[in-house]
Amino acid sequence: MCGIVGAIAERNVTPILLEGLRRLEYRGYDSAGIVTRDGRDGQLHRLRTVGKVQMLADGLRQEPVRGSLGIAHTRWATHGEPCERNAHPHLSNDSVAVVHNGIIENHQELRQELSAAGYRFESETDTEVVAHLIEQRMRETGDLRVAVQQAITRLTGAYSLGVICRADPDRLIAARAGSPLVLGIGIEEHFIASDVFALAPVTQTFVFLEEGDIAEVQREQFVIYDRAGQPVERPLSYAAQQGGPAGKGGYRHFMLKEIFEQPAVVAETLEGRIHQGHLLEDSFGSEAGALFDQVQGVHIVACGTSYHAGLVARYWLESLGVPCMVEVASEYRYRRGVTPPGTLFVSISQSGETADTLAALREAKERGYLSTLAICNVAESSLVRESALILLTRAGREIGVASTKAFTTQLVALRLLALMLGRRYGLSESNVAVLARDLELLPKALEEALLLDNAIERLAEHFAEKHHALFLGRGPQYPIAMEGALKLKEISYIHAEAYPAGELKHGPLALVDADMPVVCVLPKDDLLEKVLSNLQEVRARGGVLFLFADREVDTHLSGVDTHVLSLGAVPESIAPIVFTVPLQLLAYHAAVLKGTDVDQPRNLAKSVTVE
Repeated sequence: MCGIVGAIAERNVTPILLEGLRRLEYRGYDSAGIVTRDGRDGQLHRLRTVGKVQMLADGLRQEPVRGSLGIAHTRWATHGEPCERNAHPHLSNDSVAVVHNGIIENHQELRQELSAAGYRFESETDTEVVAHLIEQRMRETGDLRVAVQQAITRLTGAYSLGVICRADPDRLIAARAGSPLVLGIGIEEHFIASDVFALAPVTQTFVFLEEGDIAEVQREQFVIYDRAGQPVERPLSYAAQQGGPAGKGGYRHFMLKEIFEQPAVVAETLEGRIHQGHLLEDSFGSEAGALFDQVQGVHIVACGTSYHAGLVARYWLESLGVPCMVEVASEYRYRRGVTPPGTLFVSISQSGETADTLAALREAKERGYLSTLAICNVAESSLVRESALILLTRAGREIGVASTKAFTTQLVALRLLALMLGRRYGLSESNVAVLARDLELLPKALEEALLLDNAIERLAEHFAEKHHALFLGRGPQYPIAMEGALKLKEISYIHAEAYPAGELKHGPLALVDADMPVVCVLPKDDLLEKVLSNLQEVRARGGVLFLFADREVDTHLSGVDTHVLSLGAVPESIAPIVFTVPLQLLAYHAAVLKGTDVDQPRNLAKSVTVE
């Protein structure tokens, strides 16, 4: 969601800014823009376009914008429709330029105040008030950093800001509160970005701004000030993952590539954490063992797909005797919860910058939890840096907005956590070893599931003209059904809902007819016969079934209204992870048939950095 890039150098920074925006495309956006200060005439020159970054690149060829100081942005609309006047950067009196990630909650109040002071608004965005506010303070102080510092004291909400000024060719100002921002360190040139990947071609050395920080960035140096306006030192970091832009590797879409990467990334996530049936507890941190000994319960908080992973983990943890609560992060802060003694707070996020999840973590630190654990895919993220314990999922960069490999690696991490805690709740070492070996079989099981790709592509033809679908599951497969429904609606725009199969009679059965595909996962487990009984209810109402079953399962169902695809024999302990794959492929092929933008579906963003 939204991307920021900024640079100050001796050379023309426009190519750096443009490449940075290209590298941030995975986050989701609807418009892009750039502004530079041209040393030849001392003016700010801006170009904004609606649509992809390539549209901006095409525009720059027709209308070149150049300079040694500049900022650029990809916008995901919050306030105001996607259009050129609402695109960033925003200017105030052709003097101050601002790019902004986040939401200014008191923008309406500030807009009225600034309008009364004579400022003219050209956009519907909350960001334009920031540009005018800084310009107003700049007139009074004559110092850009001081102007920004004074302006942000008036802001309520979340923001990361990049600011340049026509009258100040030697400084780029950055500020953050609630939205990530990083400095890139070069040789006589410096950069800012909302993601280290944006700056991979120009630097491997970074400084992560902390809450309330303001950075004064110049060619030769930078100074960081804390919330109180005092100079502070922040540690240097070195990006673990660099290299060129991610490629599709011969696949039609990034999403398909990432689905097929799952056996490899799951193996990577397990490496060094499990060996020949033995759990390596120190992989959670050297202090993890002593802390796990004190855990009396787990509270998982996450959003979207990560929330579904947490729901699966609840089944796993409770089956091993570990009390567990799971909650949507956006709701966590707004209810008065009770924190039982000895509760471990677990936050899950692919990006580690999800605004609601980060806010929940910060709130949790005030609520008396035993400790905090982050399950995340980005080592440099805020969630990782602010949590006591960390388990990285090692999925690699995920470009497709609809999460696939990040989800399955989250499930692997949560399964490891369940086993770590389960052994403290009476799970014998021999049983731990059996369940750990099941995890070691997982990459191979995922490879076998991927062999269904061609068959699922044919199956997806039944969904191309549908408008609704129903997904069913029981036990830990119910959250997998929820995830399958989410994937289908995210990328194919087919309305899909998930229910526990036992809830059919309590409402959803009224929707079932020949035009409502019903998708169900059927592992071999204790609930199998009950699910099959539920499916008979669907057939009796004229419903059409699409079943993904363990090969050892006899569904007793056949006919033109029933489509069955068999996976391999899957151990029950890892079945939720394996049965995720065919649902991902079904969503993917249905979306391709419908001609949607698979990797960047409408209205969605990869990293949701606003509440």
